[in-house]
Amino acid sequence: MASNTLQRRGLMFILSSPSGAGKTTISRMLLDRDPEIRLSVSATTRPIRPGEQDGVHYHFVDQGEFDRMVEADEFYEWATVFGHSYGTPKAQIRAGLKEGRDFLFDIDWQGTQQLYQKDQQDVVRVFILPPSIDELRRRLTGRGTDSAEVIAARMERARAEISHWDGYDYVVVNDDVEACYAQVCEILHAERMKRARQTGLIGFVRELMKD
Repeated sequence: MASNTLQRRGLMFILSSPSGAGKTTISRMLLDRDPEIRLSVSATTRPIRPGEQDGVHYHFVDQGEFDRMVEADEFYEWATVFGHSYGTPKAQIRAGLKEGRDFLFDIDWQGTQQLYQKDQQDVVRVFILPPSIDELRRRLTGRGTDSAEVIAARMERARAEISHWDGYDYVVVNDDVEACYAQVCEILHAERMKRARQTGLIGFVRELMKD
């Protein structure tokens, strides 16, 4: 039996980066190319948008239900952004981890910190950096959708986010998107193969050692 067919515990794979460094692109590539990982579905109080499905894009709840979930400690992490609350429910993810499922999290450093404090053993933290500040500015400007003031605010926020790079297990520089993706895949594969996550190893080794 190959080691990668043994039963294993899943993991929570976090990708963080400043806006424009490529986190969203790498996340989409992972979800498209790796059938073993799925996007964590958050609960939110914001209204559902056209084309969205409850339970697929978000779990849509009202503020009263969200507050109840906070009080009951049902979230790994949660925050309020632009007047709406977002949180990562524990129950579904914990059940999935036991079954060997991996979950992808596209969250900032604050959410990462909360998640890691709640469940260190299952969390893998990856931070994606731009090759330079000038390149980051070029990418943000190249979108052609934001004013100079908005870009300046995004750059200021990016510098603040970059300052938390040392709170991550791995740091990858995104100079070339395919090369960056390959590095992220190497990290994910190595973490999946860690002895502590290979829950099927004990029984497998016992069988090997039988007379």
